[in-house]
Amino acid sequence: MKNGYFQLVCGEKGTALKIIAPKEGGSHVFVREIMDYLNLQGIMYDTATLNAGLQNARNSDAEEYQFQINKDAVSEVRESYKLNVSQNKMTVMARFYAPSLKGGRMDADEFLRDLAGKNIVNGIKKEEIRKFFDSPEYCKDVFVAQGQLPRHGKDARIEYYFDTDLKAKPTLNSDGSVDFFHLNTICHCSKGDVLARLFPADTGAYGMTVYGEKVKPRDVKHAALKFGHNISISEDKQVLTAETDGHVTLVEGKVFVSNVFEVENVDISTGDIDYEGSVKINGNVCTNFTVRASGNIEVRGVVEGAYLEAGGDIIIARGMNGMARGVLKAQGNVISKFIENAKVSAGGYVSTESILHSEVMAGTEILVTGKRGFITGGRVSASNLVLVKTLGSSMGADTIVEVGIDPGIKVKIQQLQKQIADNRKNIEKIRPVLLAFKQKIAQGAKLKPEQLKNVQDMLQKEKQIQQDLETDTAELSSLQQMMEGSNQARIEVTGEVFAGTKICISDVSMVVKNSMSYCKFIKEHGDVKMAPL
Repeated sequence: MKNGYFQLVCGEKGTALKIIAPKEGGSHVFVREIMDYLNLQGIMYDTATLNAGLQNARNSDAEEYQFQINKDAVSEVRESYKLNVSQNKMTVMARFYAPSLKGGRMDADEFLRDLAGKNIVNGIKKEEIRKFFDSPEYCKDVFVAQGQLPRHGKDARIEYYFDTDLKAKPTLNSDGSVDFFHLNTICHCSKGDVLARLFPADTGAYGMTVYGEKVKPRDVKHAALKFGHNISISEDKQVLTAETDGHVTLVEGKVFVSNVFEVENVDISTGDIDYEGSVKINGNVCTNFTVRASGNIEVRGVVEGAYLEAGGDIIIARGMNGMARGVLKAQGNVISKFIENAKVSAGGYVSTESILHSEVMAGTEILVTGKRGFITGGRVSASNLVLVKTLGSSMGADTIVEVGIDPGIKVKIQQLQKQIADNRKNIEKIRPVLLAFKQKIAQGAKLKPEQLKNVQDMLQKEKQIQQDLETDTAELSSLQQMMEGSNQARIEVTGEVFAGTKICISDVSMVVKNSMSYCKFIKEHGDVKMAPL
């Protein structure tokens, strides 16, 4: 396939244009390209004459067609070309034009010198260029230079080889009961287990334009493995391994392994338990005993009037009868077969089959499901959702259900925002002063004792302000998340809600006057509204 092209025929009586027809399906020459060429060479022509001549050439069966474009005597024209450099400076195409009938040709070396003169020095396609000059094809793009695109890298990533989801919930069986024995809320590990692996960032490689300019690959994110006690890291800092049997968790990107302390019962044979890790109790926790754990507390039996406090979850397979003195306090979730005459607070959700005459507070949800699924008497509070089958009592037991954010939280958010802004301003004032002192010391200046003490005081003050700033920012983020969740706070009753039950959503409340079924309570236009499920 060869494109058609044109060639000047210069003479004393005028200038003619020879049109060479395309072969094997090539493209015809375009009038716009001829006009650009003639303008560049400064050769006069008549547009109508040019259009007519080109049309006649296309209609002709001859391989060559010649017509006159002016009566001027024009000097012979050498072979020429036009360069097209891509916008990203990665490719260069040349389009060559034939010399006039008696004009001179370029050679490959001359063309290569031209490229160098135009600062095109990288990725020159010498073989293609020499091939063209050995066997020229005009009015056709020739690939003459190719730059190297940058090789973009990849962000670092960490793979964890344990369950990092701390939101596991009990399974609801087909008969309506809840399986409290297969919760997967404790993630055990054994000595020698690989816990995490770091795949380092690939920074990629620089590219280079046809002008020899370096092209930077995109920036990538780096990462590092973070871990606590009972964990070893490989020499290349890429693999974490458990050094002991225990319980593995991921907290704010940091891997922890805690030993699990296991006992049959908590009674006079054990005394109170206070353990840095997780505690597993195969039997019961008796009245008046205390169990504290920085991890999870799992009880396979019953909890009586005892005090349980966990940094993670509290799981009680057979439930709790608090005898009006029992307390459950978890930073994570509380999962119990039933809750009776007890005080319960959870940073996450509370899941149970029944709540009777208890005070229960949850950071997210209270889920009362299963065959019984009732809340009777007492007060339950959650930020986002209370889901229950039967709410209240036909016997008139005082039952209060609350969801949504406490109005006092809004005031706290405003106070934190002001404290954060003030602390940032204070740091901005201190840092220039500290920088000035640092520059003086670097220049060899000696500080007076009172100046040195002043610098030390400012450094201590900056450190304290920075700590306060980090603490306030974390608390603000937590409260804002709670605030966002409160906008959709609701109470859902899948069975019946009895008259006399008090419903509170954020700062508004109502008392149910008539028993209702299959409904939900939401806040709408400043009031508590009942809607069907």
